[in-house]
Amino acid sequence: MAHPLRQRAFRLLFIGRTLSSLGDFVIPAALAIAVHHATGSSGALALVLACAMVPRLVLLPLGGVLADRHDPRLVALAADVVRCAAQVFVGCLLIAGDPALAYLAVASAVGGIASAFAIPTTSPLVAGVVDAPQRQAANAATAIANGVTRLAGPALAGVLILSVGAGWAFVLDGATFAVSAVLLAAIRVRRVPVERRTLLADLAAGWAEVRSRDWYWTSLIAHAAWNGVAAVLITLGPAIAVDRLGGDATWVLVLEAGAVGLLLGSLVASRVRPRRPVLVANLGLATYALPLALLAFAAPAPAVIGSYGLAMAALGFLNPVWETVVQAEIPPQALARVSSYDWLCSLAATPVGYALAPLAAAAWSPQAPLLVAAVVVAVACLGTVLAPGVRRIGLPVPAPAPAAPEPVGAAR
Repeated sequence: MAHPLRQRAFRLLFIGRTLSSLGDFVIPAALAIAVHHATGSSGALALVLACAMVPRLVLLPLGGVLADRHDPRLVALAADVVRCAAQVFVGCLLIAGDPALAYLAVASAVGGIASAFAIPTTSPLVAGVVDAPQRQAANAATAIANGVTRLAGPALAGVLILSVGAGWAFVLDGATFAVSAVLLAAIRVRRVPVERRTLLADLAAGWAEVRSRDWYWTSLIAHAAWNGVAAVLITLGPAIAVDRLGGDATWVLVLEAGAVGLLLGSLVASRVRPRRPVLVANLGLATYALPLALLAFAAPAPAVIGSYGLAMAALGFLNPVWETVVQAEIPPQALARVSSYDWLCSLAATPVGYALAPLAAAAWSPQAPLLVAAVVVAVACLGTVLAPGVRRIGLPVPAPAPAAPEPVGAAR
């Protein structure tokens, strides 16, 4: 069977998503530099980040409803246009001179609102242009590209910041969103008509799809726990690595091992089709307990580096496998809403970890929250084994669906 990248529609979608992902991984360093130059305050950076995170969390379910009710391609295209404008606006302000914090905060909020509508379209777009037997390969290809951009983005950010300034990093990100919008305009996406109901009824129907599947909601708990404890590690890990494990270079190697592991895990997912994919993937996520525990006891640096690479490889394997199962098992007319609840649980857990980790470390010691986090992620991920659906569900291989038509132009 031909790889999905040989299909024009998925190839255009893949290129657009990869470019915008590269731009997104350039932005964190550029944003930190821009806010520091504008205010000199770390609290200001937290404010700007919160301006993006809060509307994203609040509006994610609404984004899922909109993507299910309407063509997800058009929703994603509109979100790309808005994010392009927001990033170019910030870039122009930075190039012209130091902008006021209020402008950065407003632009960050606009980008966060747009991303709330863009995120739930990811899975329906893939399901709408790729036939079921090829979706794991398509999801794995996207995950591999994401891993590559995660490695390349910070390096490109450094080149831009040091050579032409942080403002051009935002302009680059805006340009990637513009290209993505153009490519989305050139593809057609299959979609299933959805019965029109009230907003609350649509939200309730999406939640009913989540609640009726034990493999889904138990995995959501595990994924939220993983994201929460990952924030604990990212918050407390640098100080331990720098003070007790050999200095700045150790923490850099930990992060690089994680990026490489994420990429390798995605490569494995492109080749391996486990009989019990959700079970295998959730058991793999439990390995995140290892770097947490090793950091808590200040284990030798090679052990911490290797364990973090292994844990991130498990995440790299989970992401495309999970997307493939969800696309196969969730009705297409509810896929965006169900995906939005998945993202909501995962994203909401991250700021909780950021907030609790330093408080717990100050009250007791860094060892205490790290060990608690290790227990939490191990119990949450291993505990999914108790759900019959997790042990039973496989990767179906249905008969190929009719190939999607691929004329240039908007879908009707």
